[in-house]
Amino acid sequence: MCGKAKLLIADDEPGILQLLRDYFEMQGYQVIEAEDGTGVLSKLSMEPDLILLDVGMPFMDGFEVCERIRSHVSCPILFLTAKIEESDRIRGFMTGGDDYILKPFSIDELGARVEAHLRRENRRKTDKAVKMFGRLAIHYEEKCVYYDDTPISLTKTEFQIVEQLSLNPGQIFSKDLLYEKVRGYDGNADSSIMMEHIRRIRSKIGRYTEQIYIETVWGVGYRWIG
Repeated sequence: MCGKAKLLIADDEPGILQLLRDYFEMQGYQVIEAEDGTGVLSKLSMEPDLILLDVGMPFMDGFEVCERIRSHVSCPILFLTAKIEESDRIRGFMTGGDDYILKPFSIDELGARVEAHLRRENRRKTDKAVKMFGRLAIHYEEKCVYYDDTPISLTKTEFQIVEQLSLNPGQIFSKDLLYEKVRGYDGNADSSIMMEHIRRIRSKIGRYTEQIYIETVWGVGYRWIG
């Protein structure tokens, strides 16, 4: 992931900007350059995976830039700075920064820091996209369910039921509510349709394991217990 990541680097010193661009491009990164805070704001639409911000830029310093963009981007933001006092460090973290790199810096250490933040960010995204229940894995972005490495073929509606229940483990959904959550219909659903969907899901998972993932709460509905 890191070799294909997109970095937005902002520094008003052309020599440092060129050094960073050359280094990270040699590492396989895509590099977007900005010479000041206004440039950063104008290039956010390119959706960088990580932002390197020089603190000492004129007109709009790195802290102000971070404060203005943090609510619009979730990627890591690392500050580059010539000196850092405790008050500056606190301000930086309060505005949403993730790390500080002091100038003059070791280019290899900077590269390692960037890679570590990207790796952590990738793990965070993966944790949100996949949930494991024993040997059963649900890939929400792919809309696939696997037992070990074997895909379990579910229809669109069956996956939506698994998704709704597994994202809310322990919560009981009535047949009508579950039908409405999945299909988006108002009013009462035909409970026999939902029962058939649940039966089919259990049957398909049951080909691989005897583990029960969807529990029937008699007279109430269903809940995920995997």
